[in-house]
Amino acid sequence: MEKAEELQSMTPIGQSKEEILMWLMKEYGRDLKRLAFTYVKQEQLAEDIVQDVFVKCYKNLNSFRQDSSYKTWLYRITVNSCKDVIKSWNFKNLIISNLVGQPIHASKEKSPEEKLLTYEENDYLSNLVITLPIKLREVIIFYYYEEMKIDQISELLGINQNTVKSRLLRGKQQLKKKLERGDKRGR
Repeated sequence: MEKAEELQSMTPIGQSKEEILMWLMKEYGRDLKRLAFTYVKQEQLAEDIVQDVFVKCYKNLNSFRQDSSYKTWLYRITVNSCKDVIKSWNFKNLIISNLVGQPIHASKEKSPEEKLLTYEENDYLSNLVITLPIKLREVIIFYYYEEMKIDQISELLGINQNTVKSRLLRGKQQLKKKLERGDKRGR
């Protein structure tokens, strides 16, 4: 949903902070959890981060300037929270367990065998993406999985558009090498 549509569908005037927060949680909660998971690679930790994001959102809702959409604002808070967690000593000592990937798109016309193969290919690719360095991984995820535009990624990460493009290119090159080698673990 674009900023104008978002603001039209929900005008903060006349709604309480609690109502706005509930709408934001319903609208973006799942996407934020998926985003956090791509950074921290643990489902429970991703859920904790998203809860903290919504607490921060609630505390700062009155100061939201609407320079950007709620989505961009929440994604930025989530990215920053994930980076803080990754920098923490505790995170560096966690053992990363199962990597969970979701299929990108599956056609309804495919046979069960084809669906399984597509799921396995997408799962494999998702696992390879997760092995990329964080700076490459985040732009790949935003561009291909979240379907964000270059300028949106640039704004969200606070980097220049050419940097986004070069990280996309380097990320794709690294993925291509991993695919050509047939890496099982993405190394």
